[in-house]
Amino acid sequence: MIEVPVFKMDGKASGTESIDPAVLGGRVRPKLLKQAVVMYQANRRQNTSATKSRAMVSGSTKKIYRQKGTGRARAGAIRTCVRRGGGVAFAKGRQNYTQDLPKKMRRLARNSAILAKLKAGQVAIVDGLSMDKPQTKAFAAMLSSLGVDRGCVVALRGEDRNLFLSGRNIPKTEVRCVRNLNAYDVLRRAKLVMSMEAFNCLKNDPVRLRQDAEE
Repeated sequence: MIEVPVFKMDGKASGTESIDPAVLGGRVRPKLLKQAVVMYQANRRQNTSATKSRAMVSGSTKKIYRQKGTGRARAGAIRTCVRRGGGVAFAKGRQNYTQDLPKKMRRLARNSAILAKLKAGQVAIVDGLSMDKPQTKAFAAMLSSLGVDRGCVVALRGEDRNLFLSGRNIPKTEVRCVRNLNAYDVLRRAKLVMSMEAFNCLKNDPVRLRQDAEE
């Protein structure tokens, strides 16, 4: 069993929660994590770079001067690849960098990333994580009291507009619904902060992370 510290919103420790590593797959899978991270990064590429062939370059196709009698090397259109401003030989168009993983592999990678954070002691649970209105200053103070100064992902049970708006403007801080977490979100930040309800969802339904899993 792995013990996870539980804190109040003011940063005071209030106990621990335990979770069985077998719930999250039993072990960390580095190869699967790399595969998942490469996929998520590849899917973020804009895919806008391209070069123009001689058919795409603007300009006349007329022969620039006659074939014989000038003393110069023979030449054709001005758009050829040997001339400045001409097209590129074997021009490459937009490439599709999209990758995909089966749903089971994506879920296993997410759980493996969470397990890696748990084993490294980089997970904290906040009991009673809620706000009456958006307050960035109060949200930042809470993270500071938890010792989170290098960025974190805050996982909630469901959509919470007040918490989302409170953390939106803090650098290297992301507020996510627990069911929307993926391996890249978890690994790219130094710490994972979970509400008690989100942690219960993780324990009771580690596959789909349903909101009603804690009942």
